Amino acid sequence: MSASNSSAAASNKRPCDPSLADPTPPAKLQRSSESLDPAAAGNPDGAAEGSEAAGVESEAMAVARNPRAQRYLVAVEYVGTRFSGSQQQPNQRTVVGVLEEAFHRFIGQPVSIFCSSRTDAGVHALSNVCHVDVERISKRKPGEVLTPHEPGVVKRAVNHFLQRNEGDIMVTDVRCVVPDFHARYKALERTYHYRLLSGHESTSVFEKNSAWHISEDLDIQAMKEACSVLVGHHDFSSFRAAGCQANSPMRTLDELTVTEVLPFMFFPSIIERSEMESSDGSLIYSRTPALESSGKESDCSCTNSGKSESENGKEFGARLRHRCFVVTARARSFLYHQVRLMVGLLKAVGTGNLTTADVERILNSKAVTAAPPMAPACGLYLANVKYDLSV
Repeated sequence: MSASNSSAAASNKRPCDPSLADPTPPAKLQRSSESLDPAAAGNPDGAAEGSEAAGVESEAMAVARNPRAQRYLVAVEYVGTRFSGSQQQPNQRTVVGVLEEAFHRFIGQPVSIFCSSRTDAGVHALSNVCHVDVERISKRKPGEVLTPHEPGVVKRAVNHFLQRNEGDIMVTDVRCVVPDFHARYKALERTYHYRLLSGHESTSVFEKNSAWHISEDLDIQAMKEACSVLVGHHDFSSFRAAGCQANSPMRTLDELTVTEVLPFMFFPSIIERSEMESSDGSLIYSRTPALESSGKESDCSCTNSGKSESENGKEFGARLRHRCFVVTARARSFLYHQVRLMVGLLKAVGTGNLTTADVERILNSKAVTAAPPMAPACGLYLANVKYDLSV
C-alpha cells in the first residue's frame, strides 16, 4: 500500500464522532430543491448525463488530496429574501458565499461548501444542509495538524462570524461524517412548506416576505382534493419550468397536503386566550366556534383565528387577521419550480378558478403552458433534508 493510500485509510478511521458516521453507499440524489432543482435522480444539478459519477469522483479526489481534513455535515437556516440564492454568483450575496467566508475566518483558510439543495433568491430555509472539509492546523506551529474540532465548537465559532455579518443565517446543527459522505447524494428526501395568507386585509409588514397573500377566500377541501390527484408517480411536465435540465419529467410525489394553521404573527385576543389556556396555564389547541360555523374546515386541531371581537366590534388600530394555510410537499426530488407551480395550481383551485377535473386535465396535458402562474418565492421554505446517519 502506498503512503498516500495509507494516509487516506487512516483518515477514514478518525471521524471526530464515529457514532455519527454513515457507512451506507450514497443515495444518488440530485438537489431536489423546488427552488432550483432541475435535476432528476442520477442527473444532479441538471448537468450533462453522467455528471453525477463525475461529481462523486471529483469529491473522492478532493478527499485524496487532503486526507487530514474532517468532513462536517452542517444544517443552516436563513432568510431567503436577504440572499441572491444559495449558490455562488459573481458580485452577489449568496448563502454559500457567506458560509464560506465565516468558515474561512474561523479556521484561517478557504473552504468549499457543498449544499444538499439549491434555493433561488427569496426562498427560505428552515434547514438546508451542506458539507464542508476542515483541516485544523495549529496557529502556533504552522503545518502541524491538530485533532479535528468537535461539532459544538464548529457551530459556535461559525455562528459567531455569521452574526457579525448580517445575522440572517445561522448554523443549527453540525455532525462529523466520514470523508465520502455527500450532502446532496446521500439525501433520502426533501420536504418543502409553502405559506399562504388569505384575507382582504393588507399584509402586515412582518409578513411581507414570508408568505403569499391572497385576497380571496380559499376552499381548503377543494385544495385537498386537488392534492390527491397530484400525489404519486407521474409525468410532471406540466409543473416543470422552462430551463429545467432533468433527463426525465417523471417524479414520485410522496406527500402533498394543505393544512390550516395559526397565523405566524398570532397574538390572541382576550376571548381566544380564555379558550386556549388550561387551568394550569398551558396551551390548549381547539378550533373556535367562529371557524367551525364559517364552513371552512381546518385540517388541524389548533385554534384558528376565526373572527374575534376585534373584527366584529373592530377596535381602533386593530387588524383583521388572515387565515393561514401551509402546503407541504415531500419527495426524493423535484423538477425545476415544481413546488411553486403546484402551489399556483392549488391556489387557483382554492379560489374556484379551477376544478379537480381541471387539475387532472393539466397534469395529463404534459405542458407547463396549461398550468396557472407559479407562486412567488417568498412563501417557500426548505423544511427538511432527510439522511440515514445511523451506524
